[in-house]
Amino acid sequence: MSLTTDPRAARGLAVTAAVLAATTALTSCGVVRDLTGDREDPDTENVDEPREEEVEADFPYTREGPIFLDTGQDVETTFSVTGLERTDDHMVLHYETTIRAPLRGSNTTLGLPPILVDPVSGVTAGPLQDGSDAPYGSVPPRSDGLFPVETDATNVHRLYFPRFSDDVTELTYVGSGLGAMTGLPIQDVDEERSDPEDPNGADMGGDAGDPAPEAGDVIEFENRRPDGDQVEMVGGLESFVDSETTSTTRDGDTETVALKADVMFEFDEAELTGEAEEVVREAAASVGNNIDPDQREITVIGHTDGKGADDYNETLSEERAETVREVLEEELGGDFTFELEGRGADEPVAEEGGSDDEEARARNRRVEFEYPVDPADIDGQSAERDEDVLGSSDRNVFPPADFIEEADAEIVATETYEDVQLDVHPLVRDGAYVISTVSLTNTSDDPVTPDLTGEDGVLPGAPADFTDGTLGGFQLLEPDSDLARYITYFQFGEGSMGPFADEVHEMQPGNSYQLIAVFSAPPSEVGDMTLRAGPFGEIEGVPFSN
Repeated sequence: MSLTTDPRAARGLAVTAAVLAATTALTSCGVVRDLTGDREDPDTENVDEPREEEVEADFPYTREGPIFLDTGQDVETTFSVTGLERTDDHMVLHYETTIRAPLRGSNTTLGLPPILVDPVSGVTAGPLQDGSDAPYGSVPPRSDGLFPVETDATNVHRLYFPRFSDDVTELTYVGSGLGAMTGLPIQDVDEERSDPEDPNGADMGGDAGDPAPEAGDVIEFENRRPDGDQVEMVGGLESFVDSETTSTTRDGDTETVALKADVMFEFDEAELTGEAEEVVREAAASVGNNIDPDQREITVIGHTDGKGADDYNETLSEERAETVREVLEEELGGDFTFELEGRGADEPVAEEGGSDDEEARARNRRVEFEYPVDPADIDGQSAERDEDVLGSSDRNVFPPADFIEEADAEIVATETYEDVQLDVHPLVRDGAYVISTVSLTNTSDDPVTPDLTGEDGVLPGAPADFTDGTLGGFQLLEPDSDLARYITYFQFGEGSMGPFADEVHEMQPGNSYQLIAVFSAPPSEVGDMTLRAGPFGEIEGVPFSN
C-alpha cells in the first residue's frame, strides 16, 4: 500500500489558528488557508528604492533535516527550490521534496505555512486560492485528495503566489519546515515552465489497483493554473521594539508609538515631566521622518490600567493624550491633522490579574499616537542609527540576505533546559529584518514537548500580542542600548496575525530541529546582540554572519 499525506488535516500551525489555520502536506503542496481580511493590501507595485537589477540564479537551493509531522515520525527530508518565476500575472514556485526514511500511514507537516516575503518592504504573500480555499498548482492524484510519498522517491511540485513588484529581485521563503530560505532569486519569464507532459503521479495515487511509488522514482503531478478567479493573499510584517520609555509597533501601513505613562507622568497627573517632554520631542522627529507625506493624520490615544472607575480612567487618559498632542503639534507645526481619544482601560496590551499583575498594569498605562506610513517607501530608511529620533522607531534596511545552507550554520553558543539542548547560530540580516536560527535537540530517550512559554519563558508584563507561540519569549537585545526587539508577526488582515517563528512540537529522541524567529533589524553599528531565549536564559554576544 502506498504511503500518503493528507493536505487538509485540521491541525493548527504557528500562525493564528482561527484565520491562518493551515497544514501542509509532507510535500508542502496541500495548503489550505484563509488569509483574506478587510485590511487594505500593501502596494506591491510601488517600491521606489532602486535595487540590484539582476541577481545570479543558482538553482536548486536545497535544505535537509527532520521536519515535525503530526504522527511524531519526524522524517528526515530534502527540500529543493528549483525555480522562482515571475510572469506578468503571478509568481510560480517550483520545488521538489524527498523523504529519507520510511513512514507509516497518512502524515501532515507541522510548521509555518508557505509564504513568500520581500524582506526589504516587508510585503508578504500566501498561495493563490480558489473559492473553496484550495491552492492552485500541483493537483493531488487520489480521490481523497492525498499525495503519495515513498522513501527516496522525489515529488515534483509547483505553487502559485501573487505577483511581486518588478523592483523586487530576491525573496525569502518559509513553509518547507526547514527554516527560512533567504536570497531566492526571481526569474522573469514571458511564460512559466510548461506543464508536465505525462504526469505519472496519477498512476501512483494509491487508489485501489494503482501501483505505489518506488525509491528512485521522480513523481510529477497534473498542474492547475490560476484561472482568473483566484483569491490573492497579500499582507505585511508587524514589528515591535521596546525601550524603557517607549515602544513602537509597525504594522504594514500604520506605525504606533506608545509612551509609557509611569515614565511620562507623575501618579494620577496629566502634565509631562521635564524628561518626558524631551522624549516626546524625539517622538515628534520620528513622526516627521516616518509618516506618509500624503496622509498627515495623527491620532493620539490615552490608556489606563484596569484599576479605578471607568469615568475617571477615561478622563485621565484623555487629559494625558491632550498633553502629548500639544507637544507634538508644537514640534511638527500646522501641516498635520490631530485626532484625540481617551479609551481608559478598554484596550489593555498585557493581561492583568496574573502573577505579573503589577508589570502588566504598568504596560497598560500609556499614551499612544499612531500615524500612516507607506510600507513600500524605503527612502530615508537608514542602516545607521539616527540620534535625533526614537530608537524604537528607527527603521534600518539592508540588502536581502544570501542563501545559507544548514551546513554553513556554525554554532556560537549552547545552553540546556531540562532535556533539551539549544544551539545558537549566527544572526542573519535580511532586508529590514533579522533571522535568528537555533537548533533544539532532544537529549533524552523519550519524546519531549518543551514548555518554553511558562513563567521562565515570557517576561512579566510582556504584551500578549507579541508573545504567542512556543518561541514567544524570545527577544533580541542591543548590548549598548535599552532596546528590546520582539518577534515579528505576519499580518494578513484584521484579526489574522501570527508570529514569524517556528512552533515547537513533540521532539523525538536524539533528533535536532532547526527553528527560526524573525525580528526587526538594528542599525549597522550593532555587531552582536543578546538573545533572550525564554527558559534558556540570556545568551550574550551572538554575532551576525553578514
